[in-house]
Amino acid sequence: KFYNSRQWKECRDAYISSVHGLCEHCFERGKSEPGYIVDHIVEISPININDPSITLNHDNLQYLCLKCHNRKTFAKYDVIDSGLMFDDNGDVIER
Repeated sequence: KFYNSRQWKECRDAYISSVHGLCEHCFERGKSEPGYIVDHIVEISPININDPSITLNHDNLQYLCLKCHNRKTFAKYDVIDSGLMFDDNGDVIER
């Protein structure tokens, strides 16, 4: 319900415009990849979903490409050996 709200859509659009549509993590590394998703730094949960200082605060947002978003979001579920990693195609390779 939150992601379909007018408040979120306006906040999201304004945030994307403020970072010129570029992935913030890639930009910090000198690349100019287009962003894909506005991500909440402090993740939304049932406890904080009604707190606009979490859900609608630009200081809690970052615009990320899909690769950076997945790296950030799913890193906590990392089950791969520390000497291995996934390449851009999702194949396991040595670090």
